[in-house]
Amino acid sequence: MNITRRDFGKVALAALPASTLLAAKPNSKWGGVQVGINAPYSFQRMSGTADKIIEYMTQVNVSACELRLQPVEAYFGAPGVYASANDAPGRAGAAAGGARGGSGGGGARGGSGRGGGGGRAPLTPEQIETAKKLEDWRLALSMDKIKEFRKKYEDAGILIQVVKIDNFNSFSDAVTDYFFNVAKNLGARALSTEGNLADVERLGKFADKHKMMIGYHGHTAGPGGEAFGAPENWEKAMAAAKYNGINLDIGHFVAGNSTSPVPFLTKYHDHVTHIHVKDRKTNNGPNTPFGQGDTPIVEVLQLIKKNKWNIQATIEYEYATPAGSDVLTEIAKCVEYCRKALV
Repeated sequence: MNITRRDFGKVALAALPASTLLAAKPNSKWGGVQVGINAPYSFQRMSGTADKIIEYMTQVNVSACELRLQPVEAYFGAPGVYASANDAPGRAGAAAGGARGGSGGGGARGGSGRGGGGGRAPLTPEQIETAKKLEDWRLALSMDKIKEFRKKYEDAGILIQVVKIDNFNSFSDAVTDYFFNVAKNLGARALSTEGNLADVERLGKFADKHKMMIGYHGHTAGPGGEAFGAPENWEKAMAAAKYNGINLDIGHFVAGNSTSPVPFLTKYHDHVTHIHVKDRKTNNGPNTPFGQGDTPIVEVLQLIKKNKWNIQATIEYEYATPAGSDVLTEIAKCVEYCRKALV
């Protein structure tokens, strides 16, 4: 199928099929390509509990996800952990912090979060106490519970293929092992995180030990020193450990490098755990609705389809919700855009 991005954008969002209505089970694998979503991150200003995520994903017809750890641990009552910032009392998040769509995570090595890209303020005594309780809770948790959670999602028709860990390099060795064991028992094939080059040697040793990939997420290069705004830094990470990999955000790649991600993806596809699908303008331009930016979403999806690469195309909903619309309506449009690119 030969179609330009401009022509494609005119037709992809014209109408949504009946499949976007609440269905018994979602199915977002088209042309052999699994389309997923970053959850609960993409569900902006909404509850991120385990059950709500299933509800949202079913409604927008997405059958796989990159799932942050917080909804899993919150489901089992982990101390100081909330499914998302929107589920925390006062929406303040948990003691050890997190990102949009997730809070909680304590247990930092030395009391600071090295893995967050730029560091965090020292923890208060109360936060340190909460972090210790959380570490003890984690190390006592039965993996049978995690298997129950996996079954809950698979019974709903949803695969957890990637598990996102915030501030990954800030935890003790025992908790780091715990993260890998949780991911395996959830059925994931990789973990993901943000970080700096200082993180990849230590984390890579754990990845090699567990024979499980870590996909390092890239933003655009900036003053915060985030490692993976520059493509060559992924090469350094991969050189440090066999199971260090790439979470390629094609929107950020275009915005930060003002070039197509296709050559990079083609060269390193066997190290790509998953891609983040969003549309952005070049030269650090803004996020846009799918088809209105400079990101070659259609070309990338068709490349994965053509080569039969086992790479989840993970939607990250980040553009501003238009007046008169809502988050789930816009995500459904993104899903439909991807579907039309693959059928």
